[in-house]
Amino acid sequence: MKLLVSVVDEEEAFNAFQGGCDILDVKNPREGSLGANHPSFIRWVVEKFKDKVEISATIGDLPNLPGTASLAALGAASLGVDYVKAGLLGVDDFNSALNLMSWIVKAVKEESVNVKVIACCYADYKLVGSLNPVYLPNVAYESEADGILIDVKMKNRGKVFEYLNVEQLAQIYSKAKKLGLTTALAGGLSLKDLSKAVKLEVDVLGVRRGVCDSSKWLHCRVKQEKVRDMKERILKLKAPC
Repeated sequence: MKLLVSVVDEEEAFNAFQGGCDILDVKNPREGSLGANHPSFIRWVVEKFKDKVEISATIGDLPNLPGTASLAALGAASLGVDYVKAGLLGVDDFNSALNLMSWIVKAVKEESVNVKVIACCYADYKLVGSLNPVYLPNVAYESEADGILIDVKMKNRGKVFEYLNVEQLAQIYSKAKKLGLTTALAGGLSLKDLSKAVKLEVDVLGVRRGVCDSSKWLHCRVKQEKVRDMKERILKLKAPC
């Protein structure tokens, strides 16, 4: 299981990298759960860390505007990242989600077939009026995306396991794996949640607050020692008995 750490600036990027993360994820929490950062910072991360660690970029909690979303996706892909993550916030039915993701995937793959596209939706979908995550594997597969991520939109109102239990998540991820998709989980995860995440056998575990100096979504900082601790705990849990 790879450890993805979301960072907002240069200092956090160095802390996450030196702490041993597998994926540096560039985002902007001030614009939402999957808020997009400035292209100049994404470019800086690519220049500093390319080939040392994988790099992902979020392009936003997206409205149902396929043209706008695909243009954002193209911009991120052109900067040399390994993953583009798209939040399906503004869609609440399968067909709309499929159309939005199809535009995004087409834009990215025409730029580079090597960039992986991750379709993201929210465990708290009932609160925010977006797509039920049970449909996510099929949306990703039929749009020819490379993987799925389940996250939480309302970061101050509970973590992922408070909205979907392990059994519900296991069903979704099992379907995704059968379809050959990369699987990722995020949403307020901490050290206490690692055993549940490991049971789900996801490919990627995404964190920010869990490796920060506080749990305040907009006022916390990624710390190297906390990233290292999280990485070591994952390795211990995954080690054979």
